[in-house]
Formats: sequence, structure tokens, C-alpha cells
Amino acid sequence: MSGSNFVDYVKICCRSGAGGAGAVHLHRDKLTAKGGPDGGDGGKGGSIVVRGNAQLWTLLHLKYRKHVIADPGVPGGSSLKTGADGEDIILEVPLGTVARDAETGEKAFEIEADGQEEVLVPGGRGGKGNAFFKTSTLQTPRFAQPGEPGLEEWKVLELKLLADVGLVGFPNAGKSTLLSVVSAAKPEIADYPFTTLVPNLGMVRYRDNKSFVMADIPGIIEGAHAGKGLGSRFLRHIERNAVLLFTIPVDTRDIRQEYGILLSELKLHNPELLDKRRVVAITKCDMIDDELREALRSEVPADRQSDGSEVPVLFISAVANLGITELKDVLWDQMNERSFLNR
Repeated sequence: MSGSNFVDYVKICCRSGAGGAGAVHLHRDKLTAKGGPDGGDGGKGGSIVVRGNAQLWTLLHLKYRKHVIADPGVPGGSSLKTGADGEDIILEVPLGTVARDAETGEKAFEIEADGQEEVLVPGGRGGKGNAFFKTSTLQTPRFAQPGEPGLEEWKVLELKLLADVGLVGFPNAGKSTLLSVVSAAKPEIADYPFTTLVPNLGMVRYRDNKSFVMADIPGIIEGAHAGKGLGSRFLRHIERNAVLLFTIPVDTRDIRQEYGILLSELKLHNPELLDKRRVVAITKCDMIDDELREALRSEVPADRQSDGSEVPVLFISAVANLGITELKDVLWDQMNERSFLNR
């Protein structure tokens, strides 16, 4: 997934159509000199609608569409003719797209199913014609209702990636290297923090022609939930992962402390993330021998899943292909366990 064509955040100015005005008209023809009111209602203004499309995986097609303007409704006519409604504007988005108000940040809805439609900005209602206001005491009303004005609002669309396994770790923890080894994905890899600036997806082949999707999320740092570093903008991608794989390099200063910080950031962003299945991988273990690896086991944090079972911990090296097969087995087991618990 290249950074040039993957877009997971767009901000759009949406202007819905105004409703058409109701008509003021009195019926007249060659047989009727003074007929009653027959002004029709105005049409409804066009709305801005968001529709889920399972074939899409990015918001790239909306990146340069900064203004979306719907048509107004047509005014009502004589002979009780209702004006045509303004045409709705349909914005197709990938599944997992969240719509928010750009000013308040309030979540409006989330697109979770193919074909699901939600109104982002409603169009204005059409005005009532003078025929609507006729009563026994007001036989010939000579007024009608104007159409309701449309709305102009800035909206934000955010995409949350769907993957079976999400890689969670500090910058430069070996996440991209791991993804490049276990899948055909080719993320940028370099020996400096924040090499990964956009999420990367890879298809991991497993036994008996099985497979699962792994997502490399840009590195998390302390304070990410509050926007520090690359911020909470990428934490949302973790919300749709079935299993979270925590990657901690073996040469880190304090493995237990780093794991605690990562858990804390997830909890502060969304406490429900701690209900997901977790696996801990100590990476870059080609740098140490078997004796030191055993000595480090005492520093590995002891943690439990939400169901009380123990969180698996593995020592791996993507470069040396150390423990990769065992890691795939554990991830597959955790995904199946997750599916069993969700029944």
C-alpha cells in the first residue's frame, strides 16, 4: 500500500440544496373565472449522502474534492404540481469510514456494511403551496411557504483499516521489517523513527493455503492519544483489528515499561481496545544468544487477556527468520479464539 495512493482522512465542505418555494396560484381556466388556490409544494433540496462500498480501500477519490454541493429543490407549480426534489449527492466510501463534524469532532456515524447509506448533510424541506393553507375561514390564501435553506457544514471522513492482526509498537520497533518478511508487502524500512507514515497491509500465508491480513500501523509514542507524534490519527486503525501484536525490540531499555506505555496509550484512546486478543513479540532477537534470551524472560511483562488467559510472549527475529513460524501459529490460534469468544 503506497503512501501516494492511500488516503485515510479527508475534510470536505458540504452544502445541501435548499428546498423549493411553495407556489401562490389561484385556479383559472375558460370555465372558471375565480377558482380556489391550487399552488403546489416545493421540492426537497438534495442531501449529501455517504454510501459504503466494499470495493474501495482508500479515500483517495475524495482527497481533492473539497466542496460538495447538492442541487436545490424546484419550486411548486400551479394545479397542485409539486416541484421536483433536488438530486442527492452520493459519496462512496470504504467500510470502516467514520463521519465527524469538523468543528466539534462529534461522531455522526460509521459505515460498516456494503450499501449502507447515511445522510451526512440533509437537504432543506420544500415549502408548502397556498393550497395547503386553505381553510373554511380562509378560502383564498395568497401566500405560500418559502423553502427551507440548505446547510453548509465542514465534515471529516476518517477511515479505519480492517485487518486480522494489527502491529502495535514504538517507532523503529521492527514492525515494517516483520511485515515485509511474513507477507509480500514492501513498506519503507530504514534505521530511523517514523519511517512508516501511512498504514501498510500485507497478506500473510499460513498452513494449508490459509491466510490472514496484517496491518503495520505507524509507531506509537507516549502521549499519542493526545495527538503527540503521529497522534491518535493512526490509533483508530487498531480498532478494527481482531488481534493486536505488540512488538518490542530486545535492545530496548525496559521491556516491561515499554509494554505498559503501549497498553496505556491504547486504553486512553479507547478502553475497549484492551478487550482484544494480544500477543507480545520481542523483536530483533538475532542480536542475542540463547543464554541471554532465557535471562531476558524474567523482564518480559506477565499479562492476561480479558478472559483471564495468559498473553503469549515470543522471541523473534524477522531478519534471521527466528520464531516466525511459531508466531504465525500463535496468531492463528488467537484469531480463532477471538472468533470463538465472539459467537
